[in-house]
Amino acid sequence: MTESLKIAVVGAGAFGVQHLDAIASLRAAEVVWLVGRDLRKTREIACHYGVAQAGIEVDEMLAQPGIEAVILCTPTPLHAAQAIACLQAGKHVQVEIPLADSLDDAETVGLWQERTGLIAMCGHTRRFNSGHQWLHERIVTGEFSLRQLDVQTYFLRRVNTNALGQPRSWTDHLLWHHAAHTVDLFQYQTGEEVIAANALQGPIHPTLGIALDVSIQLKSRGGALCTLSLSFNNDGPLGSTFRYIGDGSTYIARYDTLTNGMGKSVEADLPQAALSGVARQDREFFAAIRERREPNASVASVLPCYRVLHQLAQQLR
Repeated sequence: MTESLKIAVVGAGAFGVQHLDAIASLRAAEVVWLVGRDLRKTREIACHYGVAQAGIEVDEMLAQPGIEAVILCTPTPLHAAQAIACLQAGKHVQVEIPLADSLDDAETVGLWQERTGLIAMCGHTRRFNSGHQWLHERIVTGEFSLRQLDVQTYFLRRVNTNALGQPRSWTDHLLWHHAAHTVDLFQYQTGEEVIAANALQGPIHPTLGIALDVSIQLKSRGGALCTLSLSFNNDGPLGSTFRYIGDGSTYIARYDTLTNGMGKSVEADLPQAALSGVARQDREFFAAIRERREPNASVASVLPCYRVLHQLAQQLR
């Protein structure tokens, strides 16, 4: 029997817990360290998941020789520097989306991955949600031809809180975080670069310092279109909905559910179809480490997304 990978998770918030749940469902790795900001809370979560060590210092965790890989679920402004620190310490790393909040930082992570030869992956979860994965297979084989991707990403987040409604010490970003999911997915599903990208934004929030409403248009080299509406002002169903419009067929994907255009459920006949997107993402990370190969959503493969985000950010300045 293959020995479990020894993993550290950094970040004991909403997404750190999602990864802990995912890893527990996979039974392919052992979380041996949990790092968080609040030691008492971090120890409580570590105890709940059977994690032996808990702390608040990333450097202390990185100094441990037995840890092979790290999953980073920390505030966006820390992602690039922490990913580079993991690689410099000889650890494989998966960093939650976004890889960085600037193109320069994203490309620097890519340079360190090349320099070390370690696995470096970014949590572009839409690549792994079962509905999107099922459609990707059909696009690749030519069974489905994507003409337009229409996406709504809506939250009610007029104050600085996380997905659990808890206060945040940093500000989330519609462009560098939430738009990154769709920009990357559009390029992944079409297999083509974006040749045109336009963006508009609403007023800048006086406290948060960001626009709470953004509209984006993309066009792929082959002519497929993407229209993305994002809002933190939406008082209604929350999350992201993706409408895939093709030649004669339409599908609607929402996280791990898939329907046709009329709302009838579509069974995604994939191995272990019940796994969440985060679990599929973590499974790919662990498999790439074991098989010594580039993972889906490697840092190198998602850099085109951050180049488009940079272009859009320049327009919005």
